[in-house]
Amino acid sequence: MRLSRYFLPILKETPKEAEIVSHRLMLRSGMIRQQAAGIYSFLPLGKRVLDKVCRIVREEQDRSGAVELLMPTIQSADLWRESGRYDDYGKEMLRIEDRHERDLLFGPTNEEMVTDIFRSSVRSYKDLPLNLYHIQWKFRDEVRPRFGVMRSREFLMKDAYSFDIDQESARIAYNRMFVAYLRTFERCGLKAIPMRADTGPIGGDLSHEFIILASTGESQVYCHRDFLDLPVPPSGVDFADAQVLADIVSAWTTPYAATDEMHDEAAWNAVPADAQLAARGIEVGHIFYFGTKYSAAMNAVVTGPDGKDVPVHMGSYGIGPSRLIAAIIEAFHDENGIVWPKSIAPFDIGLINMKPGDAECDKACDDLYAKLQAAGFDVLYDDEDTRAGAKFATMDLIGLPTQVIVGPRGVKAGEAEVKDRATGERQTVPLAALVERLKA
Repeated sequence: MRLSRYFLPILKETPKEAEIVSHRLMLRSGMIRQQAAGIYSFLPLGKRVLDKVCRIVREEQDRSGAVELLMPTIQSADLWRESGRYDDYGKEMLRIEDRHERDLLFGPTNEEMVTDIFRSSVRSYKDLPLNLYHIQWKFRDEVRPRFGVMRSREFLMKDAYSFDIDQESARIAYNRMFVAYLRTFERCGLKAIPMRADTGPIGGDLSHEFIILASTGESQVYCHRDFLDLPVPPSGVDFADAQVLADIVSAWTTPYAATDEMHDEAAWNAVPADAQLAARGIEVGHIFYFGTKYSAAMNAVVTGPDGKDVPVHMGSYGIGPSRLIAAIIEAFHDENGIVWPKSIAPFDIGLINMKPGDAECDKACDDLYAKLQAAGFDVLYDDEDTRAGAKFATMDLIGLPTQVIVGPRGVKAGEAEVKDRATGERQTVPLAALVERLKA
């Protein structure tokens, strides 16, 4: 993509409402624009990152055996009355009425709707286990939306819902999602630590928040340093092997890890002092087993092996891709801007023409642009006639992993400069060898 034809509205000044790093950098880099309190447009650069995050989420959900569908954003209030949550949910739910005076709502979550879909189609335990997921916009009317897309009112959510015949089977489904989440966050460049979360009135121990460590995090967290070196399951992990899954979950839940809300001072003191890691953290995912709470209330039953109808056991599993982008920026930035992990960067390479209009410079850049694209790279080609300092500042701000800098002097010598955004390291590379060098 040529920058002269792209929509990249960079801001030189930081808007006053930007309180945290990710909000500031997303606004300045032209990723988002606020439309109302807690409601944002994702502009082209932000949309590219959002799509890449969603692709990784989808691939890992599919790998785990979950099946994608898409439910509507507008839901009938009758389903929520059936589950008993309509009046209990509170003011965060946006309640609306259509022209026929029917009560509707803009869905903050989808437990009721997916339970209704399940009960209308599944009758036998032989059709289980089942996990249905979608990636869809939600709305929760936060009393104080803040921090940009970190805590917005409208947000993109991947929510999955598992259905199983009993609690033992439901635990396997839970473990499957636990492992899928470890892989998802690792592929986004993050080390996410699962921390035991409050299960509310349901009880039990099947609820975990996935937390990344960041100095600007919302929550105080406490964990064992062993988490920093725990290996993430490989792509070939067998999601059909219940014991393999259980062993992975055991390894990732045995060391101490807790948010401030669940912190146990006695257990923390039992951790060796040199292994204690107290830090700030950001929640990037939450998985939850809630048993028959919705299936019993909404009569979502299947016929079991003994011929009797039983309510299914359910779990829900959430990742907010729009929030995840902000969390990644909080973890990966410097004083000049964003430093994207390669897997989710909006473009792989920023190609900078230092002197547009110079025949030799233009020819070298056009040739590189074509060859890099042919080699499979996503390239943002800065072909605009602006100052060198502005070009470098823009590329650093938007955080592309690699910058290729082509100027008249280098072209005459048959060379280009390659800069690694994360390290700042610069190398001079022959133009003839540049594409192969980048591929390697």
